[in-house]
Formats: sequence, C-alpha cells, structure tokens
Amino acid sequence: MNISRRQLLAMTGATATLAATLKAQAAAKASAATGLKEAYKDDFLIGAALSATIIKQQDPKLMALVNKEFNSITPENCMKWGELYNENGSWKWQDADAFVEFGSKHNLHMVGHTLGWHSQIPDSVFKNQDGNYISKAELEKKQKAHITTIVERYKGKLAAWDVVNEAVGDDNKMRDSHWYKIMGDDFLVNAFNLAHEVDPKAHLMYNDYNNERPEKRQATIDMIKRLQQRGTPIHGLGMQAHIGLQTNLQDFEDSILAYSALGLKIHLTELDIDVLPSVWNLPVAEISTRFEYKPERDPYTKGLPKKVETKLAKAYESLFKILIKHRDKVDRVTFWGVSDDASWLNDFPIKGRTNYPLLFDRQHAPKPAYFRLMDLKR
Repeated sequence: MNISRRQLLAMTGATATLAATLKAQAAAKASAATGLKEAYKDDFLIGAALSATIIKQQDPKLMALVNKEFNSITPENCMKWGELYNENGSWKWQDADAFVEFGSKHNLHMVGHTLGWHSQIPDSVFKNQDGNYISKAELEKKQKAHITTIVERYKGKLAAWDVVNEAVGDDNKMRDSHWYKIMGDDFLVNAFNLAHEVDPKAHLMYNDYNNERPEKRQATIDMIKRLQQRGTPIHGLGMQAHIGLQTNLQDFEDSILAYSALGLKIHLTELDIDVLPSVWNLPVAEISTRFEYKPERDPYTKGLPKKVETKLAKAYESLFKILIKHRDKVDRVTFWGVSDDASWLNDFPIKGRTNYPLLFDRQHAPKPAYFRLMDLKR
C-alpha cells in the first residue's frame, strides 16, 4: 500500500490533534479532582474576593467552585467604611456577618478589607456641618471607634486585615486624602496600632495598586520604613496586581525581593489581568476613574479571540512562575473575583464593557489560563 506524502502529513496531523485533545481531557479531569488550592498547597494560599451578592445567593454550582478552588476569601465591599453604617450612624453588620459566617462554615482563611481608605467613605467623617475639617483629635476618636469595634467583632475569625489601602498616590507621593491632610503619617500608624492592640494574632497588611512599579515601589518602601522606625506592627505587603497583558512582570519579582527585605510577607491581593484596549496609562485602580464608552473600546463582546486567550494564559503562567520561585516569601495569591461575569473590570473604567480577566469564564468553566497554572504543578 503506497501512502502519499500528503496522506502521511494528514495522518500525522490527525494523530497530533488527537493527542492534544486527550491531553486537554486529562488535564480537565485532573483539575476536577484537585483544584488550585490543592495544587498550590505547598506554595501559598489561593484566594478569591467574594461579593455580598455571591454570599447571599449561595448558588450551589458557584459555591462548589469556590470551595474546590480557593482556601482564602476577601470581601469585595461589605467591610468598607461606607458599607458598614446606616444613614443614622448605626452599624450595618448583615453583609459582613454573612461573609464571616460563610468563611467559618467552610473553614476558609479570611482577610478583612479594609480599615482605612480614602474611598467609599462619606465626607461627613472628616468635615463638620460648615464644610470645614474637624480637628485631628476628633478624627482620631472616630478612627479608634471604627477600628476597635470591627476588629473586636471578628477577632479570632479573620486571619488578616488590609489595614490601610492606597495611601500612596499615582504621583508617587503620599496621597493627599482627607485622612492624610488631617493626621499625616499618624493615620497609618494609629490604624495598625489599634488593630494590633485589639487582635494581636491578626496578620496586618498595607495594600496598594501599581506598587510593583519602580517609582511607586520606592515611595512605598520609604513610607514603610518611616512606619517601622516608629514601631508600627505591619506584617505584610499587599500588591493588588490589577495588571494588563503588557505589564512588565519583572517588576513583580523585583518588588517581592525589595518588600520582603523589609521583613514583610508578600500577598497578591486583587489579581486580575485586563485584556481590553488601554484607555490611558492603565491598569490603574483608583475607582473614581471613568471614561466614555465607545465600541472600539469594547471589541470582544462576542467572545475572546483565541490569540488573546493565549496571551492571557501566557501572562498568568509567567506571573505564577515568579511566584512559585519565591514561594518562601509569598503568603497568598487572591483573585479579585471568581469568574468573568462578575468582574469589576466589566464596568471599570468604562461601564458596560465585556472583559475576561479571570481564570473562570461567564459559565464558571475553567479557561486555558487555569490549565496553564495547573500544568505548572504537575
């Protein structure tokens, strides 16, 4: 029987396709049996941010996914200042309590987010009825009441806190927030001291975006050194890791080394990878940033092209290779959300776009990026 070169190539191609299909099926089966948290159990915690909606709805399939893949959870919004108070000033605990109850029920590591931030907090915290700033002593009193109350409520349940969030601005100087205008560095020092006094066992972190970039990294290091010189109990450094396909990942390795040299444990706290066209010098995570919707800024409404999907998978793989290399310095990697359908990047910084930044798609199925990360541990 004579076989032509064309027939031989076709047979070889078919065999390769079959082999690739079988490999993909084997990978899917293996991941179904393990999950990310099991694959990375000797490296670091694998976390996800959960919205109050997810906690309330308790969708069985989504809950099963969360329990299989993640061993740490962070609340998206329900522990922020603006979410914890009723209009009359009384505490509003329902969503935060539900988050803690869920984590306790499923024996998950829980991170509180966040005790001090310039966003999602009313101006009335800082200003009197005339619109003028209150005194430093008055703000310190409010800060103490807030932090001691919430930390005491969840003492022994939350393993860690994002104590202060985003205190360094995009100009690589201390953010000119209401907190900082009134209290200066005491805003941060007091926050960490208060949390530590109430719960000495809690792991306390400073958290920020873009702090892997060299200039902001240095500004952050300078700030942390000032805090450490005052004996501030800061234990960990959170890099939010809201990044894009073009992000220089070498910056992450350099930052892991630089921050750990200060004696801090490293956390990636809000990881996602934006695949949509950049509007300006994104990624950035200042939530007040907004741009106009235009169709050309939302090109993947019918699905992510395979070429871009491959780039996303490669970006996740490259980042995780760095994290695995420095597993002795990295405590946790938390994704900002579970699946693409609920990602904040569908509406930030342009409302209504269709983004694909996470490891699970809109049907909660694992994406190629997920299998790349599983393959790293086989």
